[in-house]
Amino acid sequence: MKLLEKMKGDGAARPPRPELRVIALATLGASLAIALLGWLTSHANTPLILGSFGATCVMVFGFPDAPFAQPRHVLCGHVLTALIGLIFLHFTGPCWWGMGLATGTAIAAMMCLRIVHPPAGGNPIVIFMTSPSWSFLWFPTLSGALIIVALALIYNNLTRVARYPKYY
Repeated sequence: MKLLEKMKGDGAARPPRPELRVIALATLGASLAIALLGWLTSHANTPLILGSFGATCVMVFGFPDAPFAQPRHVLCGHVLTALIGLIFLHFTGPCWWGMGLATGTAIAAMMCLRIVHPPAGGNPIVIFMTSPSWSFLWFPTLSGALIIVALALIYNNLTRVARYPKYY
């Protein structure tokens, strides 16, 4: 019964809706970032985009002051989790339990290193579902994350009074 009671939640109020200007700027920033990655991918014949980059854009353009949205978290979180996913795939092969262990290990590593970026937690899953080569670490993971961070640095500092990032 205690478990069911806990599942009812605390009854806290939902957070307030962001101002329309903030929503519009987040929408435009995310649209520009994903469109740029898509355009570069189509012209470079090199993958520069991951599904998790959509969630990264939610953070860096919608909530740029949050710890999870800081450049260090974005870059290191994506690269670290992709590396862990590739290592587990190499040693376990594409199996369900390897995917689970890789994802759990990636989360633990991000937490221990204080570089948690929640969208990056999906990278080991993508790796196990697609079985990419080791180059996946550089293209699309690092290169795509670098492009998003570079655009976020320019965009957020042009469109907001507050500075981005809060720290590196």
